[in-house]
Amino acid sequence: MTSAPLTAAVVAQGLTKRGPSGPVYGPVDLDVPAGGLTVLNGPSGSGRTCLLLTLAGRMKAKSGQLSVFGATSPKAIFKLAAIGAVDDLDAVYDAVRVIDLVTEKLRWDSPWYRLVGKRARAVEAVCRPVFGPLPMPDPRAYVEDLHELDVALLRIALANTRRPPLLVVGGVDQLSSVADQQTLLQRLVDLGREQTVITATGNPVDADLGHRRLIDVPNLTQNDLVHDEGTN
Repeated sequence: MTSAPLTAAVVAQGLTKRGPSGPVYGPVDLDVPAGGLTVLNGPSGSGRTCLLLTLAGRMKAKSGQLSVFGATSPKAIFKLAAIGAVDDLDAVYDAVRVIDLVTEKLRWDSPWYRLVGKRARAVEAVCRPVFGPLPMPDPRAYVEDLHELDVALLRIALANTRRPPLLVVGGVDQLSSVADQQTLLQRLVDLGREQTVITATGNPVDADLGHRRLIDVPNLTQNDLVHDEGTN
């Protein structure tokens, strides 16, 4: 008896991106089954960031084919994907409280006619799925007072309030502590039980991490992030 084939979440063929100074990434081929955590292995820089943005429907490739749960246009992919912890996309101000960030995001998600007040329990509802067993941030704490790992987890939680099928997370090697990188990867493994999660790193990944796939991605540039036409 053979097992059923895994459903494809992301399929990329010959995906390329060029900027004013030349190639940014590609050609890249990917085949990511649905569910679990997939780690793209490649150096940090504009190529890796732009590839993650493309997979989440926030940037358009110059050539090649991309399908995310059957969607092929950036607008359609955008609706199926959340992306967080990417500095050029969702950096948070240091002098803002956790409860204010959560309230603002919930108001943004809600219909215009629905009143969303500031409630500490909203922080629990938004952050607990991402923080898991880790201590929650104090709702009244300012971002500048949080640990680096807590800031990364908070940014992911804010990005993932709608919990779409695909969650894309910026490179875990942005964290300065190797121990924090491993903790973040473990939290992404847990999120992968309910979503398809993709992140990236240029560092070795612990073989005992759990259910995950490691894919080497060639042809990535390391220059500054290319500011481009977005999803148009």
